[in-house]
Amino acid sequence: MTKALSGIRVLDLSRVVAGPTCTSMLGDLGADIIKVEGPGMPDETRGWFPPDVEGISLYFMAVNRNKRAITVNLKTEKGIEIIKKLLKEVDVVVENFKTGTMEKMGLGYENLKALNPKLIYCSITGFGHTGPYKNLPGYDFIAQGMSGFMSVNGAPDGEPTKAGNAYADLTTGLHATISILAALQARNHTGRGQHCDVSLLDSMVASLLNLGTGFLNTGKLPIRYGNQHPTLVPYQNFMTRDFEIIIAVGNDNQFERFCTLLEKDELSRDERFTTASGRNINREELLPQIQEALLKKTADEWLTIFQENNIPCGPINTLDKVFEDQQVLARQMVQEVEHPEVGMVKLLGSPIRLSDTPVTIERYPPLHGEHTEEVLSELGYDRQEIESFMQEKVVGSSPLTIEKITH
Repeated sequence: MTKALSGIRVLDLSRVVAGPTCTSMLGDLGADIIKVEGPGMPDETRGWFPPDVEGISLYFMAVNRNKRAITVNLKTEKGIEIIKKLLKEVDVVVENFKTGTMEKMGLGYENLKALNPKLIYCSITGFGHTGPYKNLPGYDFIAQGMSGFMSVNGAPDGEPTKAGNAYADLTTGLHATISILAALQARNHTGRGQHCDVSLLDSMVASLLNLGTGFLNTGKLPIRYGNQHPTLVPYQNFMTRDFEIIIAVGNDNQFERFCTLLEKDELSRDERFTTASGRNINREELLPQIQEALLKKTADEWLTIFQENNIPCGPINTLDKVFEDQQVLARQMVQEVEHPEVGMVKLLGSPIRLSDTPVTIERYPPLHGEHTEEVLSELGYDRQEIESFMQEKVVGSSPLTIEKITH
């Protein structure tokens, strides 16, 4: 079946998380992704383990499915020529080198649009290609801190806290994907490609949403609320007789029903609590009364009652519970793929659901350099030329696992 991005070819010059997240999503949608690594310098995440399966990094696997992998030495003239030849054939290039690096190799956007005017060139950096920080290196943790995100994340009496996963990388990868899809659509109208300039800091500043907008218009610094919501109350975790659960009351009608279920109708009639604004202002008086009522039943009892009455709620699951959850499994958020070195591997499913062009995992996360000969042959290089490239170390000679590379 034709997929949404069938016929689109992407050259992936990125590594670690943000860029590979973007290209993996494009691959899920059907694009042909060609991932480029150095012959002796693979994507760093190939060496990030544990966790691993028989020496194969699960960090790498998480963001590199649906790709073909080749090795090209970008420090050689012949390596650069191979990349330029590829760039004449692709629709999109994604790179996350430090600002200026691609230009030094003659692979900057201004150079390449002359070779391929339809090329969509997506750069992912810490701070973008403009501004006073453009030449600084940037990482996920730094962007979480500099953006203000950490200042509003964490317990009220605790330290500023980063997200538990690479949140800046993930959001930047999503923004890069959106930028590329928009540029592809624009190309349908103009016939021209363009440069997509996406940064970790921009993405994290944009993620501030209501908190950032609130500060810009009031000048008041938001405080950390931990697991509470800065505006909606009750919207947090509460202890029941045995376990904590999450309750998220989003409007006044829900609050009235919630109070009835708690057998605390007097709360919904109290003028301090009848509106969302009032509940926010008077949260210190309201929340202890809710918590006291919730201690009368178990988590399962309350979850059943609330779900039957359309009160948004849920458990706080550990990952073992997540991947046993009937909804998660029904939505196929666990996928299995056969890997040539370690057998069956479980990967996270795609959250994208398309009725006519469904998203599927067609390729396991590739071995280092696995498709080098295949891709070079597609470019028109014959067997003798490919063997010459291997002898001159312009490309790698065979697929390598991280153990072979480092030992």
